[in-house]
Amino acid sequence: MTRKHYGWEIGKEIPIIQQHSIAKHEILRAYLIAYIKKLTLHPSQEVFKLTIVDGFSGGGVYRHEVDKKETLGSPFVILEAIKEAEFHLQQTRVKPIKLDVDYIFIEKDKKTASFLELEIKRRNYGGLIGENIFILNKTFDSQADSIIESVKKKTPQATRALFLLDQYGYSDVPIGLVYKIIKHLPGAEIILTFAVDALLTYVSDKGNAAQNQLNKIGVPEVLKGRTIEDIKSNEKDWRLYIQSCLYKDYVAACGARYYTPFFIRSNQGHGDYWLIHLSQRARARDVMAQVHWDKNNYFIHYGGAGIEMFDMLGYDPEWDDGLSGQTQLGHCFDEIAKNKSISALAEQLPRLIHPAPGGMTFGELFSTTCNTTPASASLYKETLEHLIKYKEMDVISQDGKKRRSASTIHDSDQVLTPKQTIIPFF
Repeated sequence: MTRKHYGWEIGKEIPIIQQHSIAKHEILRAYLIAYIKKLTLHPSQEVFKLTIVDGFSGGGVYRHEVDKKETLGSPFVILEAIKEAEFHLQQTRVKPIKLDVDYIFIEKDKKTASFLELEIKRRNYGGLIGENIFILNKTFDSQADSIIESVKKKTPQATRALFLLDQYGYSDVPIGLVYKIIKHLPGAEIILTFAVDALLTYVSDKGNAAQNQLNKIGVPEVLKGRTIEDIKSNEKDWRLYIQSCLYKDYVAACGARYYTPFFIRSNQGHGDYWLIHLSQRARARDVMAQVHWDKNNYFIHYGGAGIEMFDMLGYDPEWDDGLSGQTQLGHCFDEIAKNKSISALAEQLPRLIHPAPGGMTFGELFSTTCNTTPASASLYKETLEHLIKYKEMDVISQDGKKRRSASTIHDSDQVLTPKQTIIPFF
């Protein structure tokens, strides 16, 4: 079972949107702006080409669940974010840059697609329809192959695209399709929602329902031969246990090198949705992680504050005291969580570096561990600044200079342990 589909029809009342869904849109807006800024840093760059695909676009407009005021949906969040990013670039760059962005909005419901087209025209974007804005009254999976080819044609070397796949539940985007996008478009990034609570709420052994759903998603071996009844009877927090197993298989099957396992919180305190960002670059993963820290009101990371050596969503019955294990394990990206992350990293980074006689570059350190931590690169650097101060670590630039502060650390700098160390106190 999935969440109820929204419905739009010209002349009818527009649907209500809940606050935790608005959170997804806020993260999308913030990430798009950060993404554009990050990839347009070169001062001589004249054109930046990008394709943005909204695979489940909806009608583009909602009413807020509380005050019933009009609230923009993902198509207009995307359009407005690019406009904001372009304004920022023109204010801060000496040399102007053109953002050449194609927008592909896919909506399978005919009435909703018509509603979206009318709203696009009403909001003064109508002149872009057929030029840079393409509204497809189709299903996402039926259009994926042609979109992949259009991205290759627009950016043959960079294969640069952002896919927003805000599916209605958990099975509208099979893993095989995600894998295909990542395989054929190495420069693409995917922001995918997965209604894991919906899956767990309705999962059962009746008529092989659970196995049928897992087969449909593309992770048939998640339960490792166990029944739902057995898991519910023998695991203290069976929901967290299944989430852990599902997550490991899911991200492995997607084929992305870098990913984020963060949850959008509902008003009830559980993680209603996974918000998974998939990419082939550590830099992209870090930009998304930083957005989570900046927008901490709605997000939880289940796991430790530092680097989880085995599994960020690893289930351990010792963590569960019979209360709400998920809520207690929540890492909420606030100031307390930040301090915990720095303290945890301060213990872990020296142990990671010490076995390597020559150390490793900061870029290597971050890229090989970032998938298993809620920490951003800036928190790694802040931790290293503490360790440098207490002579627990050295960070050396390519020209042999010792770094002293977080702001001066670069990816190419070598991180290593000094010959003599002093244990820091925090």
